[in-house]
Amino acid sequence: MLDIESHPTTSVSTETPPDKINLLGLSREKMEAFCIAQGEKPFRAQQLLKWIHHNGVADFDAMTNISKNLRAQLKECAEVRPPEVVSEQTSKDGTRKWAIKIPGGGLVETVLIPDGERGTLCVSSQVGCSLDCTFCSTGKQGFQRDLTASEIIGQVWLAIKSYDAFPSNNKKIVTNVVMMGMGEPLLNFDNVVDAMNIMLDDFGYGISKRRVTLSTSGVVPALDRLGDISQVSLAISLHAPNDELRNQLVPINRRYPIADLLAACRRYWEKQSDTHRVTTVEYILLAGVNDSTEHARELVHLLKDFPCKINLIPFNPFPSSGYERPSKNAVSRFWQILSDSHIVSTIRSTRGDDIDAACGQLVGLVEDRTKRSQRHRAKSSQVQALEITG
Repeated sequence: MLDIESHPTTSVSTETPPDKINLLGLSREKMEAFCIAQGEKPFRAQQLLKWIHHNGVADFDAMTNISKNLRAQLKECAEVRPPEVVSEQTSKDGTRKWAIKIPGGGLVETVLIPDGERGTLCVSSQVGCSLDCTFCSTGKQGFQRDLTASEIIGQVWLAIKSYDAFPSNNKKIVTNVVMMGMGEPLLNFDNVVDAMNIMLDDFGYGISKRRVTLSTSGVVPALDRLGDISQVSLAISLHAPNDELRNQLVPINRRYPIADLLAACRRYWEKQSDTHRVTTVEYILLAGVNDSTEHARELVHLLKDFPCKINLIPFNPFPSSGYERPSKNAVSRFWQILSDSHIVSTIRSTRGDDIDAACGQLVGLVEDRTKRSQRHRAKSSQVQALEITG
């Protein structure tokens, strides 16, 4: 049984020295509280947010509508420190990937996928992942720690900065954000919510709630909690039409089975002001595992009364995964069965695979606290030895 309660998220290295606070990760509410604590009026929070997130300014001396005395005070107790970029790669299709160094050791990856007038940024929430979905290269790396709010929102900041698109994202580089990078967002709840609030805030990045999407493997209690405080779009990593198969592919299903997950999604939307939105169902197609016509028909039966759209994702291979990408014919047959049953579905095109930036391929540098990566390497070595001797 997967032990969610034992998820190790505390007592890890902090991102800033203890005597300074990184303003990059403060939501409007927390920024106002910070300003009041400094003896300033709450409106100063709006000024700081605009300088940081509209203008991309990290130097207090450049914040010219703030008094010199306050700027000097800020330099003593605070900083604006974006994540440190170790490498930047651009795919032949325009996809861009950043490797970001995390204090305490480790790297995470962030990916921007341009598509016409839309730019979708795939943001990480953890160093590694505490879940162990069998088809995901991130999960194979094990887990190190949660990202802080400033490390999460900093990925948006650096993407815009990379394209010289400040002030106010004027080239519309980032129009959509998906919390689908490394990690399970709902297991880093408070930091993820703070970062998403900055994404949505007009004094932050002003992105529509329809264009910020949180993807979860199914942490049901946290999903219920999210519905009470947020209205972002929702995606679930399903990947199987029944519990028996999903237990193998997505181990968290052993604690929160499909029926419980779908019921939580319904509850989430019942709490929203816009009840016409639907859940995106992510379904990675694995050759010979979950891509048969029988699986497609079973998925139709499972979701026929569930308000959703399905995103079919042909598996993106990575070393020692044990899975293969299905044929184009198999993908088309699967999609056709869904379409014939009037279920809205799309086939996600593979982007950035030449720089290992495609879905499921994100691999940072994880100082694994779970020892999972060591076990996977040992198992892979055993399989390779058997293949050689056999």
